[in-house]
Amino acid sequence: MNNNRKFLIINGPNLNRLGKREPGIYGAKALDDLKNELKVLAEELLMSISFRQSNSEGDIIDFIHEAAGLYTGIILNAGAYTHYSYAIRDAIASVDVPVIEVHLSNVHAREEFRHKSVIAKETIGQISGFGFDSYKLALQAFNSQIRGNTV
Repeated sequence: MNNNRKFLIINGPNLNRLGKREPGIYGAKALDDLKNELKVLAEELLMSISFRQSNSEGDIIDFIHEAAGLYTGIILNAGAYTHYSYAIRDAIASVDVPVIEVHLSNVHAREEFRHKSVIAKETIGQISGFGFDSYKLALQAFNSQIRGNTV
């Protein structure tokens, strides 16, 4: 696999509970279902993807740091850390790896505290509200950038 087609998908706190946690908001599918669906899409797009999940802020920071020099891009669902983790924001700013922020639910249509993302300014974009398709759209956006179809 071409090195410019390797992507890291990082999932933050409580995403290991997909399928069990508030299925009315997050859906009935599990994190493994997301992995499997994204692997299929990545193969179609001739991409290589790796997955990480942690409920720990420090682990997420380490995943971001470790991506430098190894991955072309990061798809990050930082969960609740999105709204207050300046440490994750600083980790994103510290690496030369583009990050797309994703969310399963439309965070802007939910509780007020979810409307603010402290990491958004350091990312190249944010996709929310499309369930698993938020991640798929992020992969497709990176694929488009690789092919030179950026806006």
